[in-house]
Amino acid sequence: MTCPSNRTAPPSARDARQSLNASAAAIGAAIYEKYGPRIGWTQLLQILGDRSCVRYPCEIVFDAAPLQAGEFAHPVAKSGQPEDGFSMYVHPLFMTQLEQVPLLVLYQLVLVNYGAFACPDDAETFGAAALGLSKDEYYETLCGLADELQLNTIHG
Repeated sequence: MTCPSNRTAPPSARDARQSLNASAAAIGAAIYEKYGPRIGWTQLLQILGDRSCVRYPCEIVFDAAPLQAGEFAHPVAKSGQPEDGFSMYVHPLFMTQLEQVPLLVLYQLVLVNYGAFACPDDAETFGAAALGLSKDEYYETLCGLADELQLNTIHG
């Protein structure tokens, strides 16, 4: 059996990657429009409850135990069914810096929304769009927070 010649070829992996990144950018922009221009702790909690922004339920837990060394946040599924939700583990260092938590959580939300298909570029695109920043500004800010975590771990 052959495919009809009047149809286009299935999307390539590159096409799928571009589509996911465009979707992340669009959802990020919608978050900025709805909850911005300043997204703080209160807005973050509203975003997490908004199914048009975050596909599955997600709660923030300040606990470093499930995080890898140097990791500032990471979502963990509550069960094998994503509909049961996720715990977004955030390093406890940031409990006293709630204004920074949205930057960290927004970066990780692509894993909740898109699963393992999401890559760091998608996370940067999503977070930057949600915060109204350029990708370079967002990346630099995240690197500063990661450095702060690293220094605290070494000297803490």
